[in-house]
Amino acid sequence: MDGWIKLHKIGLSLRHGCFITDLYSSQRGTHHWVPRSQRLFGGQIVGQALVAAAKSVSEDVFAHSLHCYFVRAGDPKVPVLYQVDRTRDGKSFSVRSVKAIQHGQPILICQASFHTQQPSPLQHQFTMPNVPPPEELLTIEELIHRYLSNPDLAENAKLGLNKILADEVPIEIKPVNPPDFYKRVAVEPKKLFWVRAKGYIGEGNMKLHCCVAAYVSDYAFLGTALLPYPGYRVQFLASLDHAMWFHNPFRADHWMLYECESPWAGGSRGFVHGRLWRRDGVLAASCTQEGVLRVRAVAQSNL
Repeated sequence: MDGWIKLHKIGLSLRHGCFITDLYSSQRGTHHWVPRSQRLFGGQIVGQALVAAAKSVSEDVFAHSLHCYFVRAGDPKVPVLYQVDRTRDGKSFSVRSVKAIQHGQPILICQASFHTQQPSPLQHQFTMPNVPPPEELLTIEELIHRYLSNPDLAENAKLGLNKILADEVPIEIKPVNPPDFYKRVAVEPKKLFWVRAKGYIGEGNMKLHCCVAAYVSDYAFLGTALLPYPGYRVQFLASLDHAMWFHNPFRADHWMLYECESPWAGGSRGFVHGRLWRRDGVLAASCTQEGVLRVRAVAQSNL
């Protein structure tokens, strides 16, 4: 399958809108998966913003970082207009500013920076965690079917698990330590899972794979901050900002290990940090995010 067709399948394709001036261009994005919250998935908006920015730079520069603010909830009923500002084109770096607009107002503001690949004698990275390979682990869907096969499972639990299955998320996930779907036990705010985009993208180029990785990086990310709190249920959860740095070439349709941790939560906000590792131990990308976390206490009998 052609890479850009794959972007369409997971909701990252754009079509050109009007060309405004020499400094600005606009493109429209459509939606192919909407979360149960009925707000646009943040990863889709980030990914589409990076697609729009990447279409406006030369072929020899590649995304090395992006910094985004979510300023309004996205409306899944209407397309998103992406307005790109060609902020700077230098010898080594190009910078683009992108506004994602709905109903005449921005829902996301994004700065993306692109860099010409340059060799350097300075190279180091952390060591990838030692975990089982994805072939030895079950997908989220397989784990849910295992839960559902329990004849003693309560009806409300079955209903919740079947809602998760019905989501048809365009991402394949294999948890290293399978989650307790009912969050009965407090654990450290850390998790590890293998992740890849469903289907085949192909070699393509790094611009394309970075866009898909930006989409993937937002999925289940902020929830890491909730792991130590089994006595609370989410009333409202929303991303405030999202940043990402691309370190080495990778393929988003190949398994990568997503290492997520939350070093801090407070003031109805949670902060999370993530690393995407290639299977060969190379650090592909790093991510950070802060979001709103409003919760309510749950009676002990309901845990």
